[in-house]
Amino acid sequence: MRLDKYLKVSRLIKRRTVANEACDAGRVTVNGKVAKASQDVKVNDIIEITFGNKSVRAEVLQIADTSRKEEAKEMFRYL
Repeated sequence: MRLDKYLKVSRLIKRRTVANEACDAGRVTVNGKVAKASQDVKVNDIIEITFGNKSVRAEVLQIADTSRKEEAKEMFRYL
């Protein structure tokens, strides 16, 4: 699954366009490398997102094309 779509479906980022912009600005890394929005995300990948002076690290636990709000929390875990 594309990184920008995963960020939206898992609700780490609220909108896909915002996820795209964050990737383009170089604020998203996957496994320690700056990632493009089109990069494939796999289970056990570590995603790090930088928002201003805050940083969020999460491990991908599962991938799904769609999810409800309650299910989205099960797609990743914070590190």
